[in-house]
Amino acid sequence: QVQLVESGGGLVQAGDSLRLSCVASGRTVSSTAMGWFRQVPGKDRDIVAAIAGSGGVTTATYYAISVKDRFTISKDNAKNTLYLQMNSLKPEDTAVYYCAARRDYRSYYYVNEYDYDYWGQGTQVTVSS
Repeated sequence: QVQLVESGGGLVQAGDSLRLSCVASGRTVSSTAMGWFRQVPGKDRDIVAAIAGSGGVTTATYYAISVKDRFTISKDNAKNTLYLQMNSLKPEDTAVYYCAARRDYRSYYYVNEYDYDYWGQGTQVTVSS
């Protein structure tokens, strides 16, 4: 059974940093295309960052324009964990953040909610102004 568990969210002030973690079981993070999404009430679940699975010379990444140069997605293969380092947080970053993984093992990144098969339960990030 595939399980993704997010952690690391919390209440911070604007300008602070957080690192979100997504620990995977039943899935090898290094081989799996994964992503971070976020959602606020009344809005769609939107891509934040994505990272490709295995198969390429380099690991391609994608960032939403609103977080590029502030957030960094990465994998720790030894810990089978996906991370999202979030710096210079803004109130508009407030959302529930979700970790996602695909069923297959593809050397691409994916940016749509429907591209993913497995989801964590989410972790709340709240940024005060």
